[in-house]
Amino acid sequence: MSKERLVAFTDAVLAIIMTILVLELERPKVLTWGAFWDLRTNFFAYTISFFWLGTMWVNMHRSWDRVEKINNTLVWISVLLLFFSSFFPYTTSIVSSNFNNSVAQGVYGIIVILVSLVNVWMYAELGRVSTDQELILRATRHNYLMILDIAIKVIGLIISLTVWPPAMMWAVLLTAFVLIMPRAVRG
Repeated sequence: MSKERLVAFTDAVLAIIMTILVLELERPKVLTWGAFWDLRTNFFAYTISFFWLGTMWVNMHRSWDRVEKINNTLVWISVLLLFFSSFFPYTTSIVSSNFNNSVAQGVYGIIVILVSLVNVWMYAELGRVSTDQELILRATRHNYLMILDIAIKVIGLIISLTVWPPAMMWAVLLTAFVLIMPRAVRG
């Protein structure tokens, strides 16, 4: 399989996942500003999920531009990444409706962490199969940053399950703004 086919497939699946996110948003029972305000956690969960997936996509494209060859392992890692990512509309919907529920936040957090772990695996494999020193350096830097990213998310998950359920969502927001988005914007 060519790199271009895998990138096109990944783009298509992520676009579908991100579109389904908005379709899952609860509609207000009456059209008032108060009714929209009552759905603020829904919009918050949607916004975090959408931009988290979007930032992952931007960072992937930046790295994949330098990829010259792929192997079967990368194809299957990408499929696994998309599989876990496809749970985002479902888990975001659950969190939206049950924002202060530790189980809802825990399920969301597990999916976020699984996607992050598979992302690390993918970058490690990219570095392994590449002969491009710049790509190898980017993949290595990415994974060092992702270790901190995953640690923050695991802490958020533990706090969500034991003390304060919304901690998972805030951990994802924190990692997105502090660790991931700045790299995506710098390009």
